[in-house]
Amino acid sequence: MWRFLSLFFGLSVCVNAIGFGPEARVRRQDFLVPEDAEIRIAVRELRVDLRENGPPLLWIHGARVPGIASFDLDVPGGSLAGDLAAQGFAVYVMDVRGYGASTRPKGMQEPPDGRAALVRSNEAARDIGAVVAWICARRRVSRVALLGWATGGQWAGYYTSIFPEKVSALILLNSLYGGTSGHPLMGHGSDMEDAQHSGEFKRGACGAYRYNDEKSLFGVWDRSIPDDNKEGWRDPAVARAYAAAAIASDPTSNPRTPPSFRSPCGALEDSFYLATGRQLWDASLMTAATLVLAWEGDFWSRVEDRELLQKHLVHAARVKVVVLKGATHFVHRDRPERGRTHLLEAVTEFLKGQ
Repeated sequence: MWRFLSLFFGLSVCVNAIGFGPEARVRRQDFLVPEDAEIRIAVRELRVDLRENGPPLLWIHGARVPGIASFDLDVPGGSLAGDLAAQGFAVYVMDVRGYGASTRPKGMQEPPDGRAALVRSNEAARDIGAVVAWICARRRVSRVALLGWATGGQWAGYYTSIFPEKVSALILLNSLYGGTSGHPLMGHGSDMEDAQHSGEFKRGACGAYRYNDEKSLFGVWDRSIPDDNKEGWRDPAVARAYAAAAIASDPTSNPRTPPSFRSPCGALEDSFYLATGRQLWDASLMTAATLVLAWEGDFWSRVEDRELLQKHLVHAARVKVVVLKGATHFVHRDRPERGRTHLLEAVTEFLKGQ
């Protein structure tokens, strides 16, 4: 009987009776959701004891940093998930397999070099599906809203294209789709491409997984801020909490010098193919209301990604595109006046319309 109940409801592993962050009213509870006999997916629930203002919302992290470090930092201004929960939404933050507190593939116990990239989009979609089913049972609903940032948006779109009936709304933040122009980080001619086979991802570009130290978290973020004064754009307390949470997300981090956390490379391979125009999923199969959010100068997603999404979303209940002017790729961790408030307002307004 216990095994059945654990598979149905998930395993609660931690309860915070009083919330932290921007709103003390927010209650947080951590779970391990069984996907199958071997895989457990870490999920955090954030909510207040009030009637919900919209559908349950599942947040999906990007290619390197897991969910809590991305969306629910324990400092003022560091939890967009907490801000939404404080407004009455039931919010869930997950870790795809290989990230954070979720099960790590066995290949992550082996040296990464020369091995195929771990955790591709099809596996991430299965993880999302397990969490969606668990949320539906817990909240007694039939559909869940998804919000994916960067690669998380790609995974969310992949899942939604397969199971459109399970998604009430889809929000894609700074995500690739399949534009074909040049890409500043990857694609044709980059060091991600196999020099001997045009259009193929080079296995040696990443391996099975990669190590990420604190310094690696800030390079692209720093370069995307058009101001020498980085602290004027992001709160130093948020930046410190972000780095600490990312490093702490992997129990093997500290023995390495400098400390570093592991992230699977499958997200990078999938992004390479999307950056070169290959379609990994088809938006014409989706029916959920869809909000496409992007920084106007994003180094990851491009104008043609948004345009192609709009063209393909022929069966979506409604489509809205919002360009976040004066923001960065990391807008959810920047200061309120640097796009974070605009992002929160856009997401809130869209979800309340469902």
